[in-house]
Amino acid sequence: MMLLFIISMLIILISNILMFLTIILSKKSFMDREKNSPFECGFDPKSSARIPFSLHFFLITVIFLIFDVEIALIFPLIQSFYLTNYFSMMKISFFFLLMLLIGLYHEWNQNMLNWTN
Repeated sequence: MMLLFIISMLIILISNILMFLTIILSKKSFMDREKNSPFECGFDPKSSARIPFSLHFFLITVIFLIFDVEIALIFPLIQSFYLTNYFSMMKISFFFLLMLLIGLYHEWNQNMLNWTN
């Protein structure tokens, strides 16, 4: 029992020494002003924070997130085709895709997809 305790303490001591060595060896010695400054979406962090930016970037990001989440919701629909009634699954899928197409039409109608100002 005592031998098991000594071996486990030895393993813990060796792993702690190895973690400490990796921390010391992985330190970067080259410090640069550009590398130490935060990256803020292409904006200069040393200038004014109240600079207006194009709303198109925000709208394209929102559109991407909406369609990305909806694709994540479509995958379980594919798997549940085998478990449910064919007619009810087709109604659910048709409604889901119809909502996607209505949203895409609305974005197109509001000129959110055009990049011109």
